[in-house]
Amino acid sequence: MEAEYGVTLAFDDDGLVPVIAQDRADGTVLMLAYATATAIERTVETGYAHYYSRSRDELWEKGATSGHRQRVIEVRVDCDGDAVLYRVDQTGGACHTGHRSCFYRRLSGDEIGERVFDPDDVYA
Repeated sequence: MEAEYGVTLAFDDDGLVPVIAQDRADGTVLMLAYATATAIERTVETGYAHYYSRSRDELWEKGATSGHRQRVIEVRVDCDGDAVLYRVDQTGGACHTGHRSCFYRRLSGDEIGERVFDPDDVYA
């Protein structure tokens, strides 16, 4: 995709590019998801993070169900154009499990991240 902002994004064969969401205040990596060209365009247009759900096969706005939205402050692209970074102001938790970040576990299985909401209350 040749973007009007001057960079070329290298989407994979399925039309997706990985997107990392990072808290702009403290640098915490909040989540990894995928985006289509349309999701990137909607993010830029609205100022809120949009992704593509591979499991549901649809475009989605982060927080549309939970209210835990990501206001995108800046969009960065890596050197190869095959990965995107959303620097965001996160409302609530980024992870559907209720944690602030999706990266709340070590490889050993130990939980290190804080739970900021109960998913049973939000997704009931």
